[in-house]
Amino acid sequence: MRIPESLQDLADSEAVRFLRRPKTIVRILAGVFSLVVFSSLLTDGYQNNMESSQLRCVLNSNSVACSFAVGAGFLAFLTCVAFLGLDANEARITSTHLKTAFQLLDLILAVLWAGVWFVGFCFLANQWQHSPPKQFLVGSGSAKAAITFTFFSVLIWIGQAYLAVQDLRSDAPVPYKRSLDEGGVVLTTLSPPSAASPVNTPPTGPNSLNYSSSALSPYVAAPKAPRLAMMPDD
Repeated sequence: MRIPESLQDLADSEAVRFLRRPKTIVRILAGVFSLVVFSSLLTDGYQNNMESSQLRCVLNSNSVACSFAVGAGFLAFLTCVAFLGLDANEARITSTHLKTAFQLLDLILAVLWAGVWFVGFCFLANQWQHSPPKQFLVGSGSAKAAITFTFFSVLIWIGQAYLAVQDLRSDAPVPYKRSLDEGGVVLTTLSPPSAASPVNTPPTGPNSLNYSSSALSPYVAAPKAPRLAMMPDD
């Protein structure tokens, strides 16, 4: 089956290549999981029972649990959106130091969010376990969905930290070098002399002399003949 030229151009476009990157896919999944966590508890996480009209959190009536999940999910969603925008403009970053700082920030935030979601999963699961059964008519499905996607968020942020480490390894900064035209010195590794290019070494021996022809004295280079002295007559 032949793909039409228009669809082929679409598949080779920059936007499609960006969406197919593993880092982009992981960020989108992390954003979707965060959206599910805070939206499920924000809509059905607060319910009232038949005895009172006051709204309470479906997680053991603990408002801290629902507030934590809603706040963490919203902030994690904003983090994913912000880094997606930075990834889209990554090609425009020409500074090596700025790119390295961006990758380090990505790694640090990924590790922090993995820890936050792990603590959140343990906290929400504990509160749900201690919730009285059938206390609220609705809201149990939203609580279970929030707990499930909190656990998935731990895994997805660990994967994002792994990709950040791979980016740091692949884009290692090149050591700074200044060219000779700028007046600096280029640091290079000195290789030992090979047999093809012998080095003129001075001869060894007690009576050996190593003088260059330009340094020889004219008296040494061209010795004069002995002069005949006239002996006086007696």
